[in-house]
Amino acid sequence: MLKIRHQKISSPIIYYTLSLLSGIFMGTTVAPIGAWFLAWVSLATLWILLIKITLKTDKNYPSAPVLGFIWGIGYHGVALSWITGIHPMDWLGVPWLPSLTITLFCWAFISLWGGIFVSVWAALMVRLDRGNPYLRVLIGTTLWCSLESLWSAGPLWWSSLAYTQSPYNLVILHLGQLSGSNTVTAVIVAFNGFIAEYLTQRREDAKEERKPHPKTSVSSVPLWFVNSHLILATTLLITSHFIGLILYSNPLNLTPNTALKIGIIQGNIPNKIKVLPQGFHLAMTAYTQGYLNLTNQGVQAVLTPESSIPIFARDLPQTPLLAAIRERGVIAWIGAFGEQGSSYTNSLFTVINNGEITSRYDKSKLVPLGEYIPFENILGGIVQRLSPLEAHQVPGQVNQIFDTPFGKVIIGICYESAFAENFRYQAAMGGQFILSSSNDAHYTPAMANQHHAQDIMRAIETDRWAVRATNTGYSAFINPHGETLWKSGYNTYETHAETIYPRQTQTLYVRWGDWLMIVLLILGFLGWVFL
Repeated sequence: MLKIRHQKISSPIIYYTLSLLSGIFMGTTVAPIGAWFLAWVSLATLWILLIKITLKTDKNYPSAPVLGFIWGIGYHGVALSWITGIHPMDWLGVPWLPSLTITLFCWAFISLWGGIFVSVWAALMVRLDRGNPYLRVLIGTTLWCSLESLWSAGPLWWSSLAYTQSPYNLVILHLGQLSGSNTVTAVIVAFNGFIAEYLTQRREDAKEERKPHPKTSVSSVPLWFVNSHLILATTLLITSHFIGLILYSNPLNLTPNTALKIGIIQGNIPNKIKVLPQGFHLAMTAYTQGYLNLTNQGVQAVLTPESSIPIFARDLPQTPLLAAIRERGVIAWIGAFGEQGSSYTNSLFTVINNGEITSRYDKSKLVPLGEYIPFENILGGIVQRLSPLEAHQVPGQVNQIFDTPFGKVIIGICYESAFAENFRYQAAMGGQFILSSSNDAHYTPAMANQHHAQDIMRAIETDRWAVRATNTGYSAFINPHGETLWKSGYNTYETHAETIYPRQTQTLYVRWGDWLMIVLLILGFLGWVFL
């Protein structure tokens, strides 16, 4: 009796532990560890556990939603652990203990949110299972991609399975040119599914062989059926990388008449003093001198980071930076604050040679718990708004167009790098290159590296050159194949100039969007109905 009770207690614990560990392994695929290859097997463990639940091969099987929830916490908790870098928030005047409380709350919130995502997937996997391994792979892939699409349409999104391959596996990332990041995600999920089905069939086959059979000792499951899953996994892996290699091998056609030399300034102004008189003085000195240095190098435009000049745009004309622009006559894109009624926006402005502001882009994807509080009526008393300004920050309109003297440009301000649809729309509307303006100063180098990885994916998907300017790092120049031509140091003041080539090509993804999602939904529905 004691042995039976122990088994009933320990078996679910083992399942939960395996699920947590496999989720943690998936979390190590991104910076700072970067074990990207683990993404191709880390979901298989959870998949196998879900098969055991549907087959009821163990009387002590645990809850599928709980298994998925634990896996999701392991993945997102590790991958997004950089959020702890906001502590201590002395740069906002928050005392040490409240700062720690807010930080832990933020980390727990995003980890639990990621856990809900995988919990829903696991519950639907078990609920829709029809016992057919091939259909299970199709349904599992469709569900995961559908949920990622749904989650990315909301305000809290970052860690798609696709970005586990950035910046290491540029070949597979080129599948994003076909139907966006969901193409890469679909391949990863399907591969994990086939591996899980293969291992499950091998285990079940071995158990059958150990049983005495009245007529024969041969397994009741045909060998070709068992091996077909491994063959399909291998075929999928090779084919997807081969297609990606073909896209990766396309020449960039660097035509001299389209060349554009752009400079970036990484001001390295600590957030702690950024909005104080001392920080404003340092910013004026850093960005004005950086602008002058870059114009001496013959750049045609200069990009500054997000809110590099922490004042309202109406006050820019009185700054030394604008005086330098009027003197040198070189265009600059300046991060500052815009006004919208009694509120403000986090914006990027085009300042032309006479110092006039001719275009403005307002950040439309604000950071939850950072730039605004979701369900503010409920959470407002628990989490203080982390913005250094007393006014209320509001998002910009969706589907903005940013016109410059060089034509239309794709803009992403900080957190927006995670939202591929925003970049796709601007590319479809004629955006010829990407300007990514960010301030990651209050996090960790791991976050800056993950942010850089997001911009690499956006550059590949839209087939555009990307210029990335940040406050403290990492600033970079990226070509349309996702190759980083230059990357700054971290917590350093730097200026750098590179030549990019505006493009007007349109990938299949830019033209048609995430069409693969529709195909998967149709195939998944038909398969579930008829099989």
